[in-house]
Amino acid sequence: MSSGHILVVDDEPDIRNLVKEILEEEGYEVSVADSGEAARRARRARRPDLILLDIWMDDVDGITLLREWSEGGRLQCPVIVMSGHGTVETAVEATRLGAYDFIEKPISLAKLLLTVSRALEADKLAQENLGLRRHLQPVSEPTGKSEVMQALRDQARRIAQHNTWVLISGEPGAGKEIVARYIHAQSPLRDRPFVEVAVGSMSPENSAVELFGSEEGERIHYGRLEQANSGTLYLGNITDMDLQTQSRLLSVFQTHSFLRMGGTEPVPVDIRVIATTSRDLEQEVREGRFREDLYYHLNVVPLLVPPLREHSEDVPELLNYYVDRFVMQENLPYREFSTAAQNRLRNYRWPGNIRELKNLVQRLLILGTGPVIEVDEVEAAIQTVQPQPVETGATLVPLDMPLREAREHFEKQYLEHQLAEVGGSVGKLAKRVGMERTHLYRKLRGLGIDFRKGGE
Repeated sequence: MSSGHILVVDDEPDIRNLVKEILEEEGYEVSVADSGEAARRARRARRPDLILLDIWMDDVDGITLLREWSEGGRLQCPVIVMSGHGTVETAVEATRLGAYDFIEKPISLAKLLLTVSRALEADKLAQENLGLRRHLQPVSEPTGKSEVMQALRDQARRIAQHNTWVLISGEPGAGKEIVARYIHAQSPLRDRPFVEVAVGSMSPENSAVELFGSEEGERIHYGRLEQANSGTLYLGNITDMDLQTQSRLLSVFQTHSFLRMGGTEPVPVDIRVIATTSRDLEQEVREGRFREDLYYHLNVVPLLVPPLREHSEDVPELLNYYVDRFVMQENLPYREFSTAAQNRLRNYRWPGNIRELKNLVQRLLILGTGPVIEVDEVEAAIQTVQPQPVETGATLVPLDMPLREAREHFEKQYLEHQLAEVGGSVGKLAKRVGMERTHLYRKLRGLGIDFRKGGE
């Protein structure tokens, strides 16, 4: 497995070929371009993980290319600038345009390799911080010593060693994404990208650009498929995908290539797909909401994540895990669960599974006082999240609120309840409440309702 794809842009053949040879010996996959125009073509043909860019070339200089490649004030991959006639002004301008570093010629190969390694690692960390806002610690294995969880981990490790596609099913909140990340971390692709697509958060209007990218003149936007190239594409809650996007995605899986929006040349892609669902995908196929041919492409290796109630003996370990996590990551005060509190939670049904347990721990650490969490505090916390029967004329919001706040309070309560009823699917929620999907996205964001995980 390649350590990454590097594009070397230099009009001096001796330097170009030497750098290519050295990088290939280090395990990188290397493309070369002998001019600015050739660099444009190479970048359009395939997304590089890093670019080594000469400043002074006969047709187009490197600074001009940096300006072209900057999108929204940032470059889409690290760029290391090289020059035999370097000046402070050139280095400053390249850095201002987003270049990772500036190397003077004649090039020190030791310095070049070190800079390339650091640039790729920095970009990897930046992408992880961008995509894993909720995962600020290294990928951990699914927690639990029960036979059920030991069997799940063993199965995940076996699957990880083969570059097969995986369909992970299970109830909302059961931990399907944790298992997906664990498979990637255990696989030969562990050092390659893991790119998440939260299908439920995509509207039909923006899904094409988000997945496939776009081209407009020399400006290229790389979509999630290219970002995941040679790595893993994670499709969370695949059943939320509209039929048109399903059709386009199927074509990618069959041909291993696609067209960017506005593009004319096919882009090759080689990815492993891990998809998840909280619903019966076969039933979705029978009812015409999911393509049968796409289902068979995805369902190469099925994996079922059990609900928490089926391995309740793991609850004490999970409680300790999330206490430690919130104390370390969010600087919350340390509190421990008493034996009685742990026993009560072992016998709780956990309709929201591990996500509900995680939220419960966070709430008790934030709102509670004292070093020990007793059973009465746990009981009160459980009762606050249990759905209560609504009688005709029942008051759902405090009557001393201003009208606007009361309306928002009710809307949030109503939409959270309906979202839970449809298993976290924004598409189904839109149909259920009779709202246009794009407007519903804005409403959910405005009310602070977390819908991005799509019921994972």
